[in-house]
Amino acid sequence: MPASFRNRASEPVSEMVTELTNELANDPAGKFVGTQRPFGQRIADFFALCKPRVNSLIVFTAMIGMFMASPGFPPLGVFLAASIGIALVAGAAAAINCLVERTVDALMARTRWRATASGQIGVGETLLLAALVGGSGLWLLYALVNPLTMWLTLATFLGYAVIYTLVLKPATPMNIVIGGASGAMPPLLGWTAMTGNVGPEALALLLIIFIWTPPHFWALACYRRDDYAKAGLPMLPVTHGVEFTCLHSLLYVVMLTAASVLPYTLGMSGAWYLAAALLLDAIFLGYAVALWRNYSDGLARRTFRWSIIYLTLLFAALLADHFL
Repeated sequence: MPASFRNRASEPVSEMVTELTNELANDPAGKFVGTQRPFGQRIADFFALCKPRVNSLIVFTAMIGMFMASPGFPPLGVFLAASIGIALVAGAAAAINCLVERTVDALMARTRWRATASGQIGVGETLLLAALVGGSGLWLLYALVNPLTMWLTLATFLGYAVIYTLVLKPATPMNIVIGGASGAMPPLLGWTAMTGNVGPEALALLLIIFIWTPPHFWALACYRRDDYAKAGLPMLPVTHGVEFTCLHSLLYVVMLTAASVLPYTLGMSGAWYLAAALLLDAIFLGYAVALWRNYSDGLARRTFRWSIIYLTLLFAALLADHFL
């Protein structure tokens, strides 16, 4: 592993936390409010930090988990409370991720526009808004859904905002493989919101997203590898090369094909879902093979975009089959 990556990996988590504390202590007013922008604009900046496009897919898969756990339409009140609660906590986790990575984000073309990277929102301001948003979400889940869903959602928050962002991402090229468990939780959270327990069906939905995450993210990391190298982050294409990464992406897509039929084998869905899943898997496999055999940044971009479409359509097929 290159020295720059070893240096980031060896940086104690306590030092990163101390850095945040020192920024507040040395310039509490300036760091709290960021640049002097209108209140409405700062709220809009914070909303962007919550990664609404990413979190829309998170909430969508959680909703599908709720539908799959219910024989018909889930109870509307619980459905709305769970959806909003999960969305708020996911948004808070994304904002904390942006805050911790603000110096890294400032070095990368893809992320330098973020308000935390540009200084438009200060450290204390981000922490306060994230605490309010995340705390509100957890309260909704505890009061209007059930305690199990709240605790699992809190664990997901800690897994992403702390374990993945602070520990895994700067330390190992396997960061997304291990940290992907947090991103795979939403359908399980949706399931527990309706049932109050974790069943094999919920774990099957979690497994699909867990296996989907590495080839999804590695496609992005391949065509953004120079950005990650500049920032000193040990992403797999940077530490082991594009060819190695594409081969492992292909292997994960093969595993994903097997995992995607689990809802059918468990009796959660029928032939319509199976047909849709196999078709989507075939297309994803085609992209993965092409990427491994004849890599280009353009193909990696298209693979990344297809991976998002794949997961959306796969869970939409679960929903459609559920009502057929």
